[in-house]
Amino acid sequence: MHSAAVQGGPDLARFRRLVDLTIVATFLLIVIGGVVRVSDSGLGCGPAGSGTEGWPLCGGRVLPFLETSAVIEFTHRAAAAIVGILILVLAWRAIRGLREHRWLVRGSVAAAILVLAQAALGGLTVENNLHEVLVAAHLGLAMLLLAILIALRRATLEGSPAPAGAAGVLRPLAGTALALLFATIVAGGYMAGTEEEGVAGSTAAGAHLACGTEFPTCLGRAMPFGLGEMVDVHLTHRAFMYLAALVILALVVVARLRGVRSRAFPLAALLLACQILLGALNVWLGEHGELVVAHLTLGTLLWGTVVYAAMELVPVREPGRVSLRRAETEASASPA
Repeated sequence: MHSAAVQGGPDLARFRRLVDLTIVATFLLIVIGGVVRVSDSGLGCGPAGSGTEGWPLCGGRVLPFLETSAVIEFTHRAAAAIVGILILVLAWRAIRGLREHRWLVRGSVAAAILVLAQAALGGLTVENNLHEVLVAAHLGLAMLLLAILIALRRATLEGSPAPAGAAGVLRPLAGTALALLFATIVAGGYMAGTEEEGVAGSTAAGAHLACGTEFPTCLGRAMPFGLGEMVDVHLTHRAFMYLAALVILALVVVARLRGVRSRAFPLAALLLACQILLGALNVWLGEHGELVVAHLTLGTLLWGTVVYAAMELVPVREPGRVSLRRAETEASASPA
């Protein structure tokens, strides 16, 4: 998305390629997590309360038996381990060879801390019977981790495709879009957490079809909050989605009018339209596992694109030039 992809020395170029690989691995991890959810495999390695035999072990073993739900859940854990290793290598490389790039060091360390917290939260989620709050938090942390990695990718590039005046106007709008989109995704994760099929001791139908097969209406009305807990959960997700859609479209339009060249902005509008259609199909067709995973996949792509678009509005300066400018300023300020 950026012509400056060739910037930086060999160490920075290698770091950039590792960031790219980690972003792809993290994206695949999130999608596999969606497969775990729709296949009722979240407790495939052991029921709640199974302790270390259910996590980090799987059925008390390092490698699970060839039972479908256990294999799916174990695949997610293996992918998470790969992502964790990649992020730890990122942090090591940044600290060892890119200390002059302070944002790369700080971002890599933040990602390493976050991935460790995410692993602990994953174990806590299993131990607590896939509680919907923990499911939503797990998804939210995954999105924050992906955002940090995308910000790292942007930080390896110099400059900004947005005119200085336009960036100043667009940054608050981009921040609002990110906040609302994040809230939409977390609310969607909470809604998915109420789908308690396969969870021990529960027969709850969940919030996904709390409005029946109606969209954009719900039970014959526009936004009938107060008709029940599951209806309120479903409508909260819709409300955040409506607000996020309006702000993202406003961001795209203003960016266009202000002469921003980045392709991330129109791509965000396209992904947004497709994501709303997929969400509607999930409701109209009565929820299908494939559509749920597709909805999560496209939502993750939309999140990543809006994060990248927002980061395009932040100018990145090459450390050497900053140091040279600082030295020149100090030299001019010192007495002759």
